[in-house]
Amino acid sequence: MASSIDAVVVPYPHRRGGHCGSGAMRDLLEWAGLGWEGPPDEGLVFALSGSLDLSYVRNAALMPPVYLVGRGGDLETDLPTRLGAVVTVHATEDPQVGWTYVRDAVRAGRPALVWADIAELPYLRVRLQMSRHDIVVIGYDDVQQLAHVVDNDRDEVQLVPYEALARARSSRGFPVPTRHTYFDIAWPDSLPDLATVARAAFAQAAVAMTTSTGPSIVTGKDTATGGTGLAAVDLFAEDLARWPEVFPDEVLDLALQGLSAFVEKAGTGGGLFRRLLSSGAADIARLTGDVRASEVANAAHLCAETWSLVASLGRQEGPARGRAEQAALAAAALPSLERDLVTALGAAGAPQDAEVSA
Repeated sequence: MASSIDAVVVPYPHRRGGHCGSGAMRDLLEWAGLGWEGPPDEGLVFALSGSLDLSYVRNAALMPPVYLVGRGGDLETDLPTRLGAVVTVHATEDPQVGWTYVRDAVRAGRPALVWADIAELPYLRVRLQMSRHDIVVIGYDDVQQLAHVVDNDRDEVQLVPYEALARARSSRGFPVPTRHTYFDIAWPDSLPDLATVARAAFAQAAVAMTTSTGPSIVTGKDTATGGTGLAAVDLFAEDLARWPEVFPDEVLDLALQGLSAFVEKAGTGGGLFRRLLSSGAADIARLTGDVRASEVANAAHLCAETWSLVASLGRQEGPARGRAEQAALAAAALPSLERDLVTALGAAGAPQDAEVSA
């Protein structure tokens, strides 16, 4: 760690990740010296978070007018808590207070996990707002007014001006205000039994996917149609076939491009987070010998491949209406495949000595 009070940088391991949350947590676990047979891969981290979910929204007030996400909202607290860490979430409207939390952590030698809006991060060069993007601040320089930021989407540490970081951390953009949110994580000295925490994570994901709570982040908006979990899978498969009827051609093209981005490029690890789950479940099976984890890996792989197929058909060449029709045909397989995944998650999350009734 640098010695000056005005300029501090915490030594920090980093690998580029597929998703901001699981990528940041993977790095943080390695920084803390934690893992099973070495530092975990990102897929294992995502699987142990229990954060698999689905939320689908079609809302004329959005642009593109659809929103699709394949994880729940509490990965940043669920994963470390499951592994025995203590997590304190600090949020404030006061930028000075918010920066003090981060600066004090870094000054004490601890990397700081925070939310930031991607539209306000200069190194990403994007216009799309997404306020719940996880980054890790590992250093600061008060003289140059620069923060040292690690992002799953970049290989190298990024130097971000204080003003830009403050805007990203005070965004009131979609889906929620960032409120200078900082996750203060006190990691344990060692990790709990992998098989035990994996069962709990699988069980959590199975419950999340079978508990529908409506349009989630846009609940209460009259312009929205949406759902969560398996209900969202059903709704998406049915609704996609109607897109050519409800959207003009130019909007339909935007919706299809957005669909492809949500599935493959929007920090999902590919296949709407299902590919990360598949990789992580395979690691769990290898490390524990649990055949049920292998079944989760296989079911998640099939879901990931099908989501990727839907996305690729939506972005292929040709008229938007034809692309939408082809994508809808492929999406018709998703409800069955996602239910097979939930069944596998439920079985893998059951107590080890549970007997299957005849």
